[in-house]
Amino acid sequence: MRGEGAPDQATGDGIPGGGAGASGVVPPPRSGSAGRRPPGRPAGRERPVRRRRRRALFWVASVLAFLILSTSAAGYLYYRHLDGNIRSGQRLSGESGVAKSEANAKGQRPLNILLLGSDSRNKPENLELGGGRDTVGSPPLADVQMLLHVSADRRNASVVSVPRDTVVDIPECTDPKTGEKFKKTHAMINESLGRGGPGCTLATWEKLTNIYIDHWMMIDFSGVVQMADAIGGVDVCVKDNVWDRPLPTSSGGSGLKLKAGVTKVKGEQALQWLRTRHAFSSDLGRAQAQHMYMNSMMRELKSQNAFTDVGRITALAEAGTKALEVSEEIGSVKKLYGLTMQLKDVPVNRITMTTMPTLQDPRDQDRLIVNPGDADKLWTMVRKDVAFDKNGDPQAAQSPQPSEPAGGPSRPATGGDATGGDASKQPVTTPDKIAVHVVNGTGAGMPLAPQRASVVAGALVGKGFTAAKADSALIPEKTTVVRYPSADLADEAQSVAAALGIPASAVQQSADVSRITLIVGADWREGTAYPQQAPPAAGSVPDTAEAINGADSSQCMDVYKPYRW
Repeated sequence: MRGEGAPDQATGDGIPGGGAGASGVVPPPRSGSAGRRPPGRPAGRERPVRRRRRRALFWVASVLAFLILSTSAAGYLYYRHLDGNIRSGQRLSGESGVAKSEANAKGQRPLNILLLGSDSRNKPENLELGGGRDTVGSPPLADVQMLLHVSADRRNASVVSVPRDTVVDIPECTDPKTGEKFKKTHAMINESLGRGGPGCTLATWEKLTNIYIDHWMMIDFSGVVQMADAIGGVDVCVKDNVWDRPLPTSSGGSGLKLKAGVTKVKGEQALQWLRTRHAFSSDLGRAQAQHMYMNSMMRELKSQNAFTDVGRITALAEAGTKALEVSEEIGSVKKLYGLTMQLKDVPVNRITMTTMPTLQDPRDQDRLIVNPGDADKLWTMVRKDVAFDKNGDPQAAQSPQPSEPAGGPSRPATGGDATGGDASKQPVTTPDKIAVHVVNGTGAGMPLAPQRASVVAGALVGKGFTAAKADSALIPEKTTVVRYPSADLADEAQSVAAALGIPASAVQQSADVSRITLIVGADWREGTAYPQQAPPAAGSVPDTAEAINGADSSQCMDVYKPYRW
């Protein structure tokens, strides 16, 4: 590993390499020395001196050339070494259908990365760092799950955590390593990792949020320790002495033991901080502690010039490529480096950490469910690329985004191809040949609005979709959605949505329907044109999301009384 004195050149891929003197330019002789015979020196001595100088210059040039070539070779070999560290896997291993967001006028797209922390004890080094031996060999759980959203202009970033105990719909998934298939289920979100790997967790998040997620990154216990050591420590704070240990009334515990105030944690102690749950009252408290750590880590990396200092980049690259498993499309040093560089210019006061708003599950007090109103507000801000903070330029215009239902679709959308939907695209079939079933779903969480299926079906007929029919079924949906059963009907489904002003993001492929089905949601209770929604304002994060700004170093964790000492 190169240290602080490493060369400061870079290869064409942007990875540290090269060496001192990489220009290969040999300094010319000092002016005034050539062709002049020193006083008292015989003329016959002049030619040997020139030959010696030429020989000296030849050897200097040769040594420089060797150093350049050998350093470049070392850089290339080190590059290959880092590439060899990287483990990667399939991006998506379950049904999703969520399309990429469209680029803004400058061709920029937001970047969404799913960050996962695995509790797997299936490696000896992980088992040594905590957890019960009875879990060895069991499917791993993703106890830490966060979505990192970087704005299209790369000027702000936001993170949303989902607590591990949140009960959600997990889609049907196939494990890409074994081929084992898992049926869709309704369970805790952390179980998704063991039902098809990170690609299944990504599919679960896309179903939950209707947000296209570009990549995933996963780290386990030993990886956290490696990264924490590479960073050199991160400041955290507790209001009281804390010791997260087994108690007569509660087993388990991370082993974290700190005195009140600020402590710089690294290595195993950093892992204990990130795993502590009981002493911080709940999984929600653990999420807050993780957010504090991440904000502090970003401040620390910025203070170390870790995004520009070659020695720091090299040390972090060594640790990071060993510690992380990533989705295959970013499974190289070059791509990971490029990804990191997209974050370097985001100021810490434009980074916001949040937790998805939840409610206690009425059927199980130890579980959580999505708080539909507040969670939808948060996901809408992500989908529309609206900053979670208010620290941006008030004159900067927001990137134009397609309109969508208030709170956004509750299930995923698709544009019918890999690049995203286009509501203006001409259908393959003329409107009068497209069969559409219209269902009244306005009874989701409120009284049913009568005759909505008939009214909307009539509007479609008036626009040329003469095969549209009202269905007597009642399928409660909070937001309006157009579903279709197979990819060959994607364009037709988009044309149905476009005819009524329904955003392309509300169109989705689903195995739950046998034909194009328009469900009129609770967000569309009157009229024949879908109501357009104004985009949310920057910084309008719901209070229940517990937002923490990256520049806020005053955060300090409360400690649950039984775990004080």
